[in-house]
Amino acid sequence: QEVDLDERFGELDLRNDSDVPDVPPSTDSTPEILKRALSGLSARWKNWWIRGILTLAMILMFFLIIYLGSFMLMLLVLSIQVKCFHEIITIGYRVYHSYDLPWFRSLSWYFLLCVNYFFYGETVADYFATFVQRREQLQFLIRYHRFISFALYLAGFCMFVLSLVKKHYRLQFYMFAWTHVTLLITVTQSHLVIQNLFEGMIWFLVPISSVICNDITAYIFGFFFGRTPLIKLSPKKTWEGFIGGFFSTVIFGFIFSYFLAQHQYFVCPVEYNSETNRFVTECEPSELFQMKKYSVPPLLQAVLGWESVDMYPFQMHSIALATFASLIGPFGGFFASGFKRAFKIKDFADTIPGHGGIMDRFDCQYLMATFVHVYITSFIRGPNPSKLLKQLLILQPEQQLDVYKTLKSHLLEKGILQPSLRG
Repeated sequence: QEVDLDERFGELDLRNDSDVPDVPPSTDSTPEILKRALSGLSARWKNWWIRGILTLAMILMFFLIIYLGSFMLMLLVLSIQVKCFHEIITIGYRVYHSYDLPWFRSLSWYFLLCVNYFFYGETVADYFATFVQRREQLQFLIRYHRFISFALYLAGFCMFVLSLVKKHYRLQFYMFAWTHVTLLITVTQSHLVIQNLFEGMIWFLVPISSVICNDITAYIFGFFFGRTPLIKLSPKKTWEGFIGGFFSTVIFGFIFSYFLAQHQYFVCPVEYNSETNRFVTECEPSELFQMKKYSVPPLLQAVLGWESVDMYPFQMHSIALATFASLIGPFGGFFASGFKRAFKIKDFADTIPGHGGIMDRFDCQYLMATFVHVYITSFIRGPNPSKLLKQLLILQPEQQLDVYKTLKSHLLEKGILQPSLRG
């Protein structure tokens, strides 16, 4: 028997897709009341109604969380991150469950805590500097945050090495890599989502809503008009759905941005007020969110009959965001489809009836989060005086005085200071 085990694990690298252990099929979690109400419909239309009803319910819940404010949105992102991590890790555990890997799940969740501690500690240091300055016990954690994060990760790394068991080495390293790739997909991307949110809720809502809109409209166009298969990884995806989703999403993003850009609540950067212990979204809107007049290209003037139009500059950026959500965002879904086919599963989980798991609904959002963050840093964000001021307030009084003298000397040389201030 020991010889058979050696051969079994020794040939692990030679396994092909057909050798992957079967994962138990997901169960039908559709509420009984919906099953009874839709019992007379065909399977195709039954799935249509289940998906539609649950989609509306999720959208309404999303609106409620938006109304509750930025902090609740951050908690939502964190909850989705944890659930997505759980779904992917569970697939790994189920696929290789017969090998009884020691400490696999415990270490996976430990690494999740370590990585979250690192990323969200960085966020606290950046955006809550004034709050941290008033609490001595937090100053130590922030000052040595990266060292503490590294020490925590090293502890997990050493625990992994100590957990290695003969005849399981190769498989344990497979699962070590599985955990870290899952962390890369979930934790780092959710961190970028929250970074985008701090730039202004509009940078959070427009990209996410564009992906949701593209998902819904592509499904509708594909359901009613789909004839031409788009990609083998997702046989139900069609060119008709892909193209219809693109135009619908661009139009939706342009109109949705127009309404959001009118309200400070959506366009102002999210900042923490240490005096009231609340997040605030009050500011003088930047030029991106101030109405401007644009000339209509000559070719369109003949069609529209307009020489100029009034619009917010952000609406032009919304076209870029919607285009990415429609043309590149779906490849996140294709990637997820390939992953599921590799492990012979239909969905990541059965959390949402008709939709699958949370990861099935957010597979495109992670690509979008990275794009928005890169887009903001490349084309939008400039120097942030507010953030710089928070960092200056953390310095010692002597250091603050040195900064003041240097800045004053620089402004005097440039002739920017008023003569009355030269004394």
